[in-house]
Amino acid sequence: MQLTQYTDYSLRVLIYVSLHDKQLTTINEIANSYGISRNHLGKIVHNLANLKYISTTRGKGGGICLALPPEKINLGEVVRNTEGRFELAECFNNSHNTCPTASCCQLKNVFWEAQRAFIAVLDRYTLADITKNKDDLYSSLRIAWFPSRAANS
Repeated sequence: MQLTQYTDYSLRVLIYVSLHDKQLTTINEIANSYGISRNHLGKIVHNLANLKYISTTRGKGGGICLALPPEKINLGEVVRNTEGRFELAECFNNSHNTCPTASCCQLKNVFWEAQRAFIAVLDRYTLADITKNKDDLYSSLRIAWFPSRAANS
């Protein structure tokens, strides 16, 4: 199973923004840290704002910050909200299914069970759970260390 690049980047944006606590960050900073297209990130940031995970402020001095505490951002929910069509196999989509055994194939049931288990694991974790190693994340993303963060750690 592989998540779409859109969902992967959405999770990366949330991780990056969560490292800034309540300080604003920008799409350019995120794009530079991850080596991701700024235009692509713009669409992702817009969607994450529509989903109420982040807040955006336009104009000079504007930027992005979390709209919710990291403990309130559930990974399973983020994946469900960003993944779009979450189909492990062709037979999950009746309108595009060309498999001749789809009506009697038992593999589809196994795939449904696996997908539910995958999401159930993600549902057990929040953004706070995956950003506990802030020092390592700061270093790997080359984020400047601010004294106010050191006091909050």
